[in-house]
Amino acid sequence: MSVDFEEGAFLGLSKASGPADIAVVPLAYELTTSYGTGACDGPQACLDASAQVELFDDRLGKDLPAGYVISTEPVWEGGAPTLRGQLDEMAAHARSFYSGNLFPLFLGGEHGILPPLIHAARHHPAVEGDLANLTIVQLDAHADLRSSLDGEIFSHACAASRSLDVGAGRLLQAGVRAYSKEELVRINTDNRITTSFAKHTQHPHSGGEAWKAWLEQLRSLSGPVHFTLDIDGLDGALVPATGTPVPGGLSFWQAVETIETLFANPKVMVISADVNEIVAQADGVLTQFTAALLATKVVASHVLARDEGRWKVMAADEDVPFNAAFFTEFDGEARSSN
Repeated sequence: MSVDFEEGAFLGLSKASGPADIAVVPLAYELTTSYGTGACDGPQACLDASAQVELFDDRLGKDLPAGYVISTEPVWEGGAPTLRGQLDEMAAHARSFYSGNLFPLFLGGEHGILPPLIHAARHHPAVEGDLANLTIVQLDAHADLRSSLDGEIFSHACAASRSLDVGAGRLLQAGVRAYSKEELVRINTDNRITTSFAKHTQHPHSGGEAWKAWLEQLRSLSGPVHFTLDIDGLDGALVPATGTPVPGGLSFWQAVETIETLFANPKVMVISADVNEIVAQADGVLTQFTAALLATKVVASHVLARDEGRWKVMAADEDVPFNAAFFTEFDGEARSSN
């Protein structure tokens, strides 16, 4: 399949004819950033940088798109006058990518994109209408488990907490090294949460064993999974322009190993992924290029899962109701049925 170059498209690949197998969905959302800004321009910066990424993936053994149709969707921007209204708009936009016939990769934007993606994911046929069946795997410097930040329960600092409240059944985290006492209490008391702290996985002497334990957790998973990669989960030297870079984080190869291990699990179906907190670096391209490399690894790992039978097209479940005002009406309680 011959694919022409298209400026601004993911990997520079113009969309081939036919329905998309993989959709790259940019979400220019930034309403609650609390330190550095610019995440709204991150998705396009990542797309632009991806044009310089090699199409060959060594694990896949092929050049992308490897016979599949990759569609770069138009950049989504919210139009509602309120934060909750924009979350409802984002969820409605994301819902169409959870029909079961393609794999969506969302590019953010601040990590506040996660709860609406999880709400939309209940419509994927593998989830069977019940988000309790869904596991979230998160790489992040921050636990994102606050009840609120600056009075806002949908702050990017609450993304994982709200996603559990929306109904997700389980959360696995790695790279975490910046968290509050409140978040640590929730980690220690909520049996849905398993956190691999960076102080353990990155320890110069015992880190190897802690990292092996993280990989074994990924291998033990089963069922549908959403993978969320906040790029500040990596060491700040790799992503200096992200909104809240933190030293002591994951190496690039640890992020790659996480992606490859998760997608290679024969008991798991990764139904969607996001790469978020991308910010265009003003004095270079390292931040957005790192994000583009990892986004490419996600796509290549999905293609390999398809080729080896770990991902399959599923028929949409039209019986799952969609609440278009879910976040506008949200009262803080999990609602796995609507």
